[in-house]
Amino acid sequence: MTTTHGFELLREQVIGEINATARLYRHAATGAELLSLINDDENKVFGVNFRTPPTDSTGVAHILEHSVLCGSAKYPVKEPFVELMKSSLNTFLNAMTYPDKTCYPVASQNTQDFYNLIDVYLDAVFFPRLTPEIFQQEGWHYELEAPDAPMTYKGVVFNEMKGNYSSPESMLRELSQRSLYPDITYGLDSGGDPRHIPDLTYAQFKAFHQRLYHPSNAKLFFYGDDDPDERLRLLEAYLGGFQRISVDAAVPLQTRFTAPKRLSRTYAAGSNEHGSAKETMLTVNWMLDEPGDVETALALGILEHILIGTPASPLYKALIDSGLGEGLAGGGLDEDLRQPMFSIGLKGIDTRDADKVEGLINDTIGTLARQGIDPMATEAALNTVEFSLRENNTGSFPRGIAFMLRALRGWLHGRDPLAWLAFAVPLAAVKARAGAGNRYFEGLLERHLVANPHRTVLILQPDRAQAEREAEEEAARLAQARSAMNAAEIEAVIAGTQALKRAQETPDSPDALATIPTLKVADLPRQNKTIPIEVTRLRDTPVLYHDLFTNGVVYLDLGFDLHTLAPSLLPYVPLFGRALLETGLGEEDFVRLSQRIGRSTGGIWPQRWSSTVPGAARCAAWFCLRAKALPHQTGELLAILRDILTEARLDNRERFQQLVLEEKAAVESRLVPAGSGYVDRRLRASFHEADWAEEQMSGLSYLFFLRKLAADLEANWEGVAATLEQIRRTLVNTASMLCNVTAEVAHWRDLEPRLGDLIGSLPRAAAASADWQVAAGPSGEGFTIPSKVNYVGKGADLYKLGLKPSGANLVVRRYLRTTWLWEKVRVQGGAYGGQCMFDRFSGGFTFVSYRDPNLLPTLDIYDRSAEFLRGSNLDETELSRNIIGTIGEVDTYRLPDAKGFASMQRYLIGDTDAARQVMREEILSTTAADVRSFADVLAEVAASGRIVVLGSDQAIAAANAQRQGFLQVSKVM
Repeated sequence: MTTTHGFELLREQVIGEINATARLYRHAATGAELLSLINDDENKVFGVNFRTPPTDSTGVAHILEHSVLCGSAKYPVKEPFVELMKSSLNTFLNAMTYPDKTCYPVASQNTQDFYNLIDVYLDAVFFPRLTPEIFQQEGWHYELEAPDAPMTYKGVVFNEMKGNYSSPESMLRELSQRSLYPDITYGLDSGGDPRHIPDLTYAQFKAFHQRLYHPSNAKLFFYGDDDPDERLRLLEAYLGGFQRISVDAAVPLQTRFTAPKRLSRTYAAGSNEHGSAKETMLTVNWMLDEPGDVETALALGILEHILIGTPASPLYKALIDSGLGEGLAGGGLDEDLRQPMFSIGLKGIDTRDADKVEGLINDTIGTLARQGIDPMATEAALNTVEFSLRENNTGSFPRGIAFMLRALRGWLHGRDPLAWLAFAVPLAAVKARAGAGNRYFEGLLERHLVANPHRTVLILQPDRAQAEREAEEEAARLAQARSAMNAAEIEAVIAGTQALKRAQETPDSPDALATIPTLKVADLPRQNKTIPIEVTRLRDTPVLYHDLFTNGVVYLDLGFDLHTLAPSLLPYVPLFGRALLETGLGEEDFVRLSQRIGRSTGGIWPQRWSSTVPGAARCAAWFCLRAKALPHQTGELLAILRDILTEARLDNRERFQQLVLEEKAAVESRLVPAGSGYVDRRLRASFHEADWAEEQMSGLSYLFFLRKLAADLEANWEGVAATLEQIRRTLVNTASMLCNVTAEVAHWRDLEPRLGDLIGSLPRAAAASADWQVAAGPSGEGFTIPSKVNYVGKGADLYKLGLKPSGANLVVRRYLRTTWLWEKVRVQGGAYGGQCMFDRFSGGFTFVSYRDPNLLPTLDIYDRSAEFLRGSNLDETELSRNIIGTIGEVDTYRLPDAKGFASMQRYLIGDTDAARQVMREEILSTTAADVRSFADVLAEVAASGRIVVLGSDQAIAAANAQRQGFLQVSKVM
């Protein structure tokens, strides 16, 4: 057996599906396993993964995930993770806790930066500091300022999970999983239940690391174009000092139920001012067999797509057509569990209809198993899944991490990790079985769902008093804990609170900071990466072409200028985009259209985009139909696009009503998980036209629009149908249209004349831009939701306040985010996140916090940001680190389709390569004086900035009482 740097090569295999050579190793001394994927992808990935099944819901695995990144033996600084955020060119830097594993992946396009990241992460997981202060900061602690002050819980994970438990959809997923696995680790909350997190002791926390964070329990992973032998040398430098131990971290199998179970739970709901009786959610959940082979696992994924992969899928459609609910619930197939689960249901139902929903699900799958699945649905699902597997389009998420997580599905439980990557043979077997006429998918459906007694029904109902009751219960727990303390113990809590704050406020020493490996500014490329673009015209319509290697995929975007629409029409645009694809064509219903798209293309989907245009009065705002196909499919792709644009059944009243309810339910479900995004959009809507338009189409204004539309649709359908047709007549006009193509040159030359024919078949008329008036909005708004945490925002237009456009502003924004805001809002304030955003085109600047236990203290931190910048000791080293991190953002990694779309965006707003190069030079030459000048405008933000808060009734009312009604209050839920 070949041994290199302490690693025994167990197996080598070429995996053509991902264009990589795979080498599977075992570390001789410790038993650590390494999967090394070697290919030509410059976006290199490393990951260290541990099996970490918890034995309770105290969140120990999650708290440890946070804590190991708070300093280590070699890097004795408070936040190596944050120092890397400042100074790395990383394309991914994070960690993730799952129900049975914890993963620490990093990615970078720069080899030296990649090695730096690996070194810090390996030292972090194997040699962390894990002091009591770190446990208190990241996990939980009692916070008490004085003997007569209120005692509270504080901690980053504690507040993160409070936010998670404030989301009904998050709770639905969590409780659905727990219901199926009551006897094993999957029946616990690895993230931590806020009621149980304070039960975790420091000793238990330390013991969990000692037991599980050992090389003998590690699955190590590399991917990319770096030196494969250097990988082994880097790892041996860390693993060489360990000896093999026995680690019991296997996830046992859940004993199967002999009969289905039914559970009813509640969630904290608002006052229901909208008067809806449909606030209950229901899922039907199945535990499936542990997949014995990849073929079965692939087949189950395809079966999921057949059932619920698109709105036209039979189970999805049956649920929505029933009118029993507003939107789909349940996560579908979860393949990351040892015994996978399948979950499906409805949200927005009447509790009295629970039996009907359960019956509908069982009847639908039973009928499909007995009477058969539409062959065209099977064909569409097979093509869609195969296209997705071969394209491997993971968006901005590094491909290597996606492969790592896929390999871990089997690897974590002692099975072959390569089998989950080499999909061609098992996929061919699935296709052969499906084509043999033996009811293959019907058999899978019968076995895994219809005849499977390991099933639960979970009903999640609203409880108007639950939020107040939980707050009272927390207060009672704190009161009980405090009453059990004597005077000396209370003084000890006060001293501990003060000691933790002193530790948090004490800066790292220069010597400690110097240990963090970093590049030098001189190591950075002086030139921006450019994207090829050729601007031509077809039938007098602009066409942008990007000659990029796409592995044979043709990417086509059809853009339509939204500025041709009256402002009152903008809120309809998201629904219009869905209606084009989900209402059918003439005599072809939307099921057949969906199958046609699935069988013949890689997908078609709508996307909106808007941006300020520097120096222009009007913004750029575009609606795009985005599509992809293999070269031999492009003829049918163009035909489908023509049919969608000209023949979509926008008068399909029943289907459009379903879309409205689904959209409303979807926005409502995102309010808590994505609260800071809604705050950010609401703030910006008062500054600039592009942001105002986006808020109309995706913000709180859009939610209010959807609620009114849902209420009025029955009485005013003719008016709504006329509005949709007006939008089509106005938008679908080649005089205000743009085509964007990303493909290899031979495929473009073949597509070009046929694209011209498509353009020629579409309407053309004179086009004019409409006037959009941006509403200023009140100086402060508070939107109430039933949440245990808040999302706090403040912002302004910095260019109007006198700031000059410069790339240096991006460096200052990064510096603020990774120092002041991280330390004050997250570390000391206990919020899960705090950051600031800056739009270099418009000058729009916003502070936002995420899952924040505070409100006024966070606003105070924002207001003291100018003082921080003026007083900061920004030496050359710190400045260089933030310059490097900013360049990393500019040079972000993009897959070919994203490059082509980004190039189109730059073209439409005039962000030329020359202008971008000037920006890069400004970033590279940022000085401390730039930081101080930024402080001047932040002082103006403190004085006159606009405030938006999304949070609890109690928090907003208390803030208004203290600041004399500075927030204009609206109830959202």
